[in-house]
Amino acid sequence: MSAPKKIVNSENQSNFDRLHYLESRQDALLQTIREFVEIESPSDNKPAADRMAAFLAEKFALIGGRPQLHHAEDFGDNLQIDFPGAGNTKPVLLLGHFDTVYPLGTLPAMPCRIDNGQLRGPGVLDMKAGIALMLFAIEALQAWNGQLPRPVTVFLVSDEEVGSSSSRKITEDLARKSAAVLVLEPAAGLRGAVKTARKGVGDYTLTVKGVAAHAGLDPSKGHSAILELARQIAVISKWNDLKSGVSVNPGVIRGGTRTNVIAAEAVAEIDVRIKSAKQANGLDRKFHALKPFDKHCKLHIEGGINRLPMERNTGVAALYKKAQGIAKQIDWKLEEAAVGGGSDGNFTAGIGIPTLDGLGAVGEGAHAIHEYIVISELPRRALLLAGLIEVA
Repeated sequence: MSAPKKIVNSENQSNFDRLHYLESRQDALLQTIREFVEIESPSDNKPAADRMAAFLAEKFALIGGRPQLHHAEDFGDNLQIDFPGAGNTKPVLLLGHFDTVYPLGTLPAMPCRIDNGQLRGPGVLDMKAGIALMLFAIEALQAWNGQLPRPVTVFLVSDEEVGSSSSRKITEDLARKSAAVLVLEPAAGLRGAVKTARKGVGDYTLTVKGVAAHAGLDPSKGHSAILELARQIAVISKWNDLKSGVSVNPGVIRGGTRTNVIAAEAVAEIDVRIKSAKQANGLDRKFHALKPFDKHCKLHIEGGINRLPMERNTGVAALYKKAQGIAKQIDWKLEEAAVGGGSDGNFTAGIGIPTLDGLGAVGEGAHAIHEYIVISELPRRALLLAGLIEVA
């Protein structure tokens, strides 16, 4: 990352001046994103994730951050970076993750490359570009003001894609000390909307224990776990209520050993999405109230809601209004969106801290082979983040 030109006189700077500054830094920002993408960091590979954390710690230290690694046993170490700033206000928390869904060795088949105004590569949208935007927004504020206008905490987690089990408590603790949380997950769609609501996310596992028997010699002695599971899935599917924002999806099913054996066990892994926190308890009661159709079969339920919804409350709405004001100054009509996926922003909004999500890059194809970001959108995304750090 090349050293930026210092502009320590921001009183008369318009947001257009600031945007031009960030446009002049676009190539450096792009190169930084490429560096991040080319360090593979799958959630389930601790050595790889730790390499990414160490690299990011060095990058943020170069612009005055104080990095601290939070050790995790089963995942990469989580990275906190603290920046001092003017005034006695609470810090703003910039939240994101550096783990990706792609296994180690994906890069040769899915190289990081520029194609027709787009930067492609594994994890470029979700969400290594967002981390680079944090870095460049902080650097820009330092260039404009000589120092940050307020303290800033950056927290980058290693396990967001697999549930945030090692990082959630730290995320919530840091959020409680912060005035607001700005989440650098990807924007909503190519229109670049910020996310003011997210569904809550849950995972349930339904295990059925049946009675095995020979399918030809003793079929009457068997009690099929697969048949029982199929009946239960028919019940569960009726809980879908898309109008009220509830979706229940048995996405993985397994069971049985051989075709000539009546199955003794079958399992369904079920994804749950909810729109409001009130829906969580109702669904949980339904799962635990399931009864077997065949009295010789037994049911076992595990799991629950991992992330409560990020609801559009007054704190979220106030942050969105501030973001709109910043965007309007450069003739940008910034939209908002409610989305079905969850993020770590669900945690911070869920404990009552004003949270705005989807402040990261604009693009498409998260978790897919065609994942990309739109390069020309990067400067104004950095401008929006810098402005929100000042006023949040």
